[in-house]
Amino acid sequence: MQLTSEEQDMLAGKQGKAKRKAMELLVALGAIYGADRLIPITSAHLSGVSYKTIGEGGIDFLEEMAADGKVCVPTTLNPMGMDGERWKEMGVDEHFAQRQMHIISLYEKMGVEVSCTCTPYLLTNRPKVGDHIAWAESSALSFANSVLGARTNREGGPGALAAAITGRTPNYGLHLDQNRKATHVVVVEKGITKDEWSLVGHSVGRKLGACIPFFRGLGSDVNGLKSLAAAMAAAGSVAMFMVEKATPEQPDTLEGLPVVNITREDIEDTVKRLRTGKKPDLIAIGCPHLSESEMKELADLLDGKKKKGDVEVWFCTSKGIWLRCPKERAVLERFGKVLCDTCMVVAPIEVGHKVTASDSAKACAYLPGLCSQKVFCGSRRELMELIL
Repeated sequence: MQLTSEEQDMLAGKQGKAKRKAMELLVALGAIYGADRLIPITSAHLSGVSYKTIGEGGIDFLEEMAADGKVCVPTTLNPMGMDGERWKEMGVDEHFAQRQMHIISLYEKMGVEVSCTCTPYLLTNRPKVGDHIAWAESSALSFANSVLGARTNREGGPGALAAAITGRTPNYGLHLDQNRKATHVVVVEKGITKDEWSLVGHSVGRKLGACIPFFRGLGSDVNGLKSLAAAMAAAGSVAMFMVEKATPEQPDTLEGLPVVNITREDIEDTVKRLRTGKKPDLIAIGCPHLSESEMKELADLLDGKKKKGDVEVWFCTSKGIWLRCPKERAVLERFGKVLCDTCMVVAPIEVGHKVTASDSAKACAYLPGLCSQKVFCGSRRELMELIL
């Protein structure tokens, strides 16, 4: 891999220890994947934020990088393991909270924007078509590659941080034109609504694994596409997809591509596979984080109604969206907690809950392993009907 003189200086430690370590990591990645060079990036998005997922080992790494490391491109963070202000209400203990906020302080020291969300493209970090970026959240990077037309590989947390500190990433994979070609045609049966796109994504990911599907008969709803991206990334490591007449990149030809049909039977089978619990003690909505329009849709659905039962309800969103929706928050708070900068998947919910309900196929796929949960998978309207 060819390095510029500046990159060689970084690797030699002439620009500090953090840049040297970052360059060592990027050069190693480049060698593994056969990159010819490093390329500049316009932004980064980092995973490895929740204390639950990175633990003390992750903190040690961040402390080392934060000693003299600074990001040199706009950089955002994934959700942390709690709401920074309402962690006690979530059942989080003080030790977890202290270590979580220490993690956030380390990222802040490095110049990272510490609003914690899996949907940075709804706020300040929205790359343009053709931008090379280094994003580490699976659902966000798939959305960026597919809906926004930016270019990123499926980065790990340390690799994305290294890219943010150096402003570079290895030139391989989805940064290259030849690797951004559709591999399958997916035809979605008529009658499947955007509220079921998360289930469509899980079905495709489970059937095809890592691929670049081209969707016919779908649509361009942004909220549906972010749910689709999240589910496919979780079930099949899908980092890019195309939607007919909706995404910036379209197939040059469909000739020879295998065709996969997603039917009502596939949707029903996916629900059966994911539904392992019956009576939820937590209903968690917002994986990926709720958008402004989704907050309004939920508020419209619940306004004027009364909650029944004592099941706990979480509505997860970013602080930025939270600030934009004061009226909607007031409605939703009558039914549960509107939580910022966290997610049920990376929070220690297993301490107080055993069965979690969600409309997110991504969450339902991860909750059993990451949070020891049985899950109740259902549509957003179905979940709300449980409390009305």
